[in-house]
Amino acid sequence: MRARVITVSDEIAAGTDTDRGGPVAVSLLHDLGCEVSSAVVPDDAAALEAAIRDAITDGARVVLACGGTGIGPHDLTPQTIRGLLAFEIPGIAEEIRRRGLEHTAAALVSREVAGVVTGDHPPALVLAVPGSRGGIRDALGVIGDQLSYIVGQLDGAGHA
Repeated sequence: MRARVITVSDEIAAGTDTDRGGPVAVSLLHDLGCEVSSAVVPDDAAALEAAIRDAITDGARVVLACGGTGIGPHDLTPQTIRGLLAFEIPGIAEEIRRRGLEHTAAALVSREVAGVVTGDHPPALVLAVPGSRGGIRDALGVIGDQLSYIVGQLDGAGHA
């Protein structure tokens, strides 16, 4: 299964900060058996939307947008992703947030999103998750062992 990790950060895109979360996501997805690629975009809705569409066109069935899930003025990942979704899967986002709260109260204002993008391609699971290493571990801890099941369901497994 192909996956794409998109780090969303003005600083990382500009080269003024180091991406610490994206490599964790790539490693964890690789360990789950995914063929993983990655990209970095600034906190810009058009750039993020283009990166997600490119990932899906390239065959990614799972897309993780890491970062931009807070409540700051440049945090636009959740609303950008919501604009692309055919439908949300709220239980995934709720569980990621719940797990985050076990580690930090800051998770209370994090805006995770999980849903499915459909179109002229196989459906893809797209998630907005925190850019922190802990937030990424929480997110992949929630969906990791469910990835094959989720993609199978999107492809109609178990439905005659």
